[in-house]
Amino acid sequence: MPAPRTLIASDLDRTLIYSAGALALTEPDHTAPRLLSVETYQGRPQSFVTETAATLLAALAADPRAVFVPTTTRTRRQYLRVRLPGPPPPYAICANGGHLLVDGETDEGWHRSVRDRLAADCATLDEITARVRRTADPSWLLRERTAEDLFAYLVVDRERLPDAWPKTLAAWAEPRGWTVSLQGRKLYVVPAPLTKSAAVAEVARRAGTARTLAAGDSLLDADLLLAADLAWRPGHGELATGGWSADHVVELPDRGVGCGETILRAFQSSLP
Repeated sequence: MPAPRTLIASDLDRTLIYSAGALALTEPDHTAPRLLSVETYQGRPQSFVTETAATLLAALAADPRAVFVPTTTRTRRQYLRVRLPGPPPPYAICANGGHLLVDGETDEGWHRSVRDRLAADCATLDEITARVRRTADPSWLLRERTAEDLFAYLVVDRERLPDAWPKTLAAWAEPRGWTVSLQGRKLYVVPAPLTKSAAVAEVARRAGTARTLAAGDSLLDADLLLAADLAWRPGHGELATGGWSADHVVELPDRGVGCGETILRAFQSSLP
């Protein structure tokens, strides 16, 4: 009888895939790694991996010992723009756990259960967005969006955004069941029960996996890393900046697109 497989749940942006602004290439131009575009947006390449990472990811996705699960805060439409190397993942988690995709299609039962829990435990999205609109300053607020009718995010001018504003919003949102996460130019306001770890636990139940490996760089990944048996945190990102740590989470020194290779090698070497 084959051994139970390992579930590998990984964040995408700034963990496995990188925008041009997040590459953080330090090598001279003539020795910089060759890059592969894995996402196109409005006719332009949007996200990249190194060619080495592409080979590692394709091998991992095809490894019979593993169930590879992209686990992202992206909406379904944003996720489906990404073309990862290797066979299509049988499961993917979008909208920070609000949607579970099975062979590329939304599991409506899972989505209903998430919405029921949010309705019972949290203030409404309308209340949150109304607060944001009342208090945000157009001098630094570039765009305001809602994602899948589940959470809100803002695109901000980081140089003009007052340090106190996200903290004030977080203090107001917490007793209403919401959390605030600032990631680069995006500020997310997300219901606290809307978590990647809950969706990963559901995938583990369905897939019958024995253990979970995970990686992520932001506060919205913290619950995912804590729930895993072993996890990795890049040397860049919100968690690294805040000095976040846990006993079973490896704090990598790597920064930028090269960290994707390091994480994929760590996943592969940790398989039984």
